[in-house]
Formats: sequence, structure tokens, C-alpha cells
Amino acid sequence: MSIQCTIVPVTPYQQNCSVIKCQATGKAAIVDPGGDVERILEAVAKMEATVEKIILTHAHMDHCAAADVIRQQLKVPIEGPHKADEFWLEKLPEWCQMSGFPHADAFVPDRWLDDNETVSVGAQTLQVVHCPGHTPGHVVFYYQPQNVAWVGDVIFQGSIGRTDFPKGNHDDLVASIREKLFPLGDDITFIPGHGPTSTFGQERRSNPFVADARYG
Repeated sequence: MSIQCTIVPVTPYQQNCSVIKCQATGKAAIVDPGGDVERILEAVAKMEATVEKIILTHAHMDHCAAADVIRQQLKVPIEGPHKADEFWLEKLPEWCQMSGFPHADAFVPDRWLDDNETVSVGAQTLQVVHCPGHTPGHVVFYYQPQNVAWVGDVIFQGSIGRTDFPKGNHDDLVASIREKLFPLGDDITFIPGHGPTSTFGQERRSNPFVADARYG
């Protein structure tokens, strides 16, 4: 059995929230719920899934502002991101106010995630890859059996994450992509935090920021 994924674009930022369902058990995880709780839960209902946890790639508001609301509503834990993003979660109300985003309270996840750990979704296992650069505590979720990864704002089709936020680092981001993600395999499809999916192979060939030709 495998994983079924539904992408739900949320917030004015059109952030790709994903609902990942283990088809063997019907249990699901919500990845990066940044807002629009009702739309996310509608997708869960259509998938006939039972949410057992929320998992976060990083702590920017458009990826996590609805996480604590859903945690309280469904009484499920939040796992992720890496503890290096704690300062973002502490200042979540300020960032929302500054950006004209709906208010969100600061919160602490039930579990911080480290590189090489795993997250379970029903009977399935996702690998955790710590990929700092966009934020210091950014993680990627990789599901090897189906060659798919949820990469948040590390890499996009034809672009990479911004590094001009507090504690962002361009060199770290490039290293995360080229040394941690690309070695996973060219045939891996990734679901980014915004925009269309792509593959690591496609980005190695054509991404102007991280292509092999630029670093070869």
C-alpha cells in the first residue's frame, strides 16, 4: 500500500498545504497548514482520512499559522520543524500582524525534528532531512517508496527559497539542495511550498540557481 496526497493551496500566498493519507490504514498527516482550516478539513473528509498529526517543514506563518488551531480542534500532535525555527514560532503573532495576515498565537510543537529522524503516517514512514537556508530549522519530508518529497520553501520549479529573512543563508540553502536533496535521486518528484511540482533531475538540469552547469 502507498500514500495518497491531496494539495490544498491556502492563504493569499497560495501555499501548498498537503494532506497525506496512508492507504493501508486511512490515517493522515496535514503538512504545513498555513490557513483556511475549513478547506483543509474538507479535503480530509473527501479523502475519507483520519488525521493523526500535523507536520511542519518550517515556521513561516503561511506554512504554520493554522497548525495550533487544527491541533486543538482535532486533538492531534504537531511534529516539526527543527528547533532552530523556534524563534519564528515565538514571534508568530508579530509576523502575522506586520504582514496583514490573520492572527495566530505563538505555539510549541509536540516534537521537534532532527536530521535523519522519521515521521510515521499510519503504516508509512517519512524520512526527515534537515535543510537549513530559507530558515535555519527547515526540514524536508521524503517518502522513498513513491519517490516523493515535501520540500516546503527550499526549492521550487525553476527557483529556490528566499534567504533575506532573519537567519536565512544563501550558501546553506544551496548546500542543502545540492548536497542533501539532489543525491536522493533525479526521479524524485517534489511538492514545493508554492507553485507546481517538479523533479530533482529537472532542477539539476535547468534551475538557474542550483543546476549542475552552474556548479559543475
